[in-house]
Amino acid sequence: MNEEIIIAGFGGQGVLSMGKILAYSGIMQDMEVSWMPSYGPEMRGGTANVTVIISDQRVSSPILDKFDTAIILNQQSMDKFEPKVKPGGLLIYDGNGITRHPERKDIKIFRVDAAEESTRMATTRTFNMIVLGGFLKIKPVVKMENVVKGIKKSLPQRHHHLIKVNEEAILRGMEIVYAVN
Repeated sequence: MNEEIIIAGFGGQGVLSMGKILAYSGIMQDMEVSWMPSYGPEMRGGTANVTVIISDQRVSSPILDKFDTAIILNQQSMDKFEPKVKPGGLLIYDGNGITRHPERKDIKIFRVDAAEESTRMATTRTFNMIVLGGFLKIKPVVKMENVVKGIKKSLPQRHHHLIKVNEEAILRGMEIVYAVN
């Protein structure tokens, strides 16, 4: 098993923490992982992306040009990373703010309306966990029990009361994700 993932959006959308939770989840599952963030100098609103590799073999390099999966959270990221999904790969995206939807026919495309759902649930800070749930429904590269452990590992102790809310958001994302093509 070797899954090469790019998660991309704006700073403040939880892009890096989503990647960190995936990486910790892989570690909890005795997998080899790589987590390589890339972001602008802005605290919020600038571009942010993270490359995550989860593998049962040693990861030779965290630097990738093509990806098995792209998780896209804004239009700029769609424009940049849609062409970098390997043929037969997966693109999953949140439709909020997307003006040009993905058009490739050689990849699987799924949509999860996480921004809308997180507002409906009155938990807008769990937006990224709804997206993560959509991804894990399509590609269960890590077990849910390890994702919960990953959340616990990545959240500071003072926020551990939010673990259950995040778990519920992941489960909701699994319910609302749907195929586009």
